[in-house]
Amino acid sequence: MSYKNGMAALCLEMPDTVPRTEYSAQWHWELISKVTGITISDKSSPKECRSASDTFIRAWDYGFSWNVLTHGQIFKNMRTSMGHAAYMAGGKDYCDDIFTLIKDPDDVYNYDMYKAYGKKDNMTLTAQYDANYRAECARELDAVCMTGIYVTCMSGLIELLGWDILLLSAGNDIKAFGDFVNRYCAWIMQYFDALAMCESPVVMIHDDLVWSSGPFLHPEFYRKFIFPNYKKLFKPLQEAGKIILFTCDGNFNSFVDDIVMCGINGFILEPLTDMAYIAEKYGKTHVFVGNADTNVLLKGRKDDIKAEVKRCMDIGKKYPGFFLSVGNHIPANTPVDNVLYYDDVYRRMARR
Repeated sequence: MSYKNGMAALCLEMPDTVPRTEYSAQWHWELISKVTGITISDKSSPKECRSASDTFIRAWDYGFSWNVLTHGQIFKNMRTSMGHAAYMAGGKDYCDDIFTLIKDPDDVYNYDMYKAYGKKDNMTLTAQYDANYRAECARELDAVCMTGIYVTCMSGLIELLGWDILLLSAGNDIKAFGDFVNRYCAWIMQYFDALAMCESPVVMIHDDLVWSSGPFLHPEFYRKFIFPNYKKLFKPLQEAGKIILFTCDGNFNSFVDDIVMCGINGFILEPLTDMAYIAEKYGKTHVFVGNADTNVLLKGRKDDIKAEVKRCMDIGKKYPGFFLSVGNHIPANTPVDNVLYYDDVYRRMARR
């Protein structure tokens, strides 16, 4: 029933049970072992890990499985690396390889995306998205599957430049930096054209626009250079009838209305963004997914966890496109008993 409930919610058809999805829980090996009975760890083979993860997703009734194909790998070695802290079980994602692609703002202002990365063949890109979507469907998760893009605009600029040169370039000459944003979006449009042609009826669009405190550039910069480009990028997806889900970390309260005007169908949000505002203003017309706080699962008591699930349900349950999730992930250091209790509370409250 997970696929049925998930697709109903995505189509704003008010399923009898509030669907859910989660992020990173399917890599919490201790949790997976407890839920599925499959002994698994960070020492297991990739094939064993994937099989156990898929079994867990089915057991936890994900309404949809968050997935994108296009990450920073499209820039190959011509990008910045800021390293990566340990997050996954066993610290497999730790990286201390740090290097900078561009060191001078003037080089940012003159950077030619087509010269650096070339023109892409539309049919090749479309075939890649189709293959990714079909591979997700072949996992038989009983969940809505999708493909998508991570490096839409700001996240792409972060991949290319890193934070230091990005902020320095924007601060030195905001107009020249805005022109660079326009050139980036004109180049990345190739991927959106292919997404529009691919088989996946649902596409995930990711872009980290903000920090935990909100915008890191002046809001008017976003309105002059980011959101007009969003409208161009999303237009072929709209024309193709795709359900467009938009993910942004941090606090994007300042831009909820702007993002809606760009043509998305749903929000994936962390607890820092005001879900109540989204629900009250857009709950009848848009999907929204969230936004229980992982800190409650990490540090809270059972009463705290129950109250957090109830907070989310009180906001979202009366709207057709609401999915429950822990908006800022369930990482591998989350106490298993707390996660299991969270799941139990969800199941007891999910029925409408």
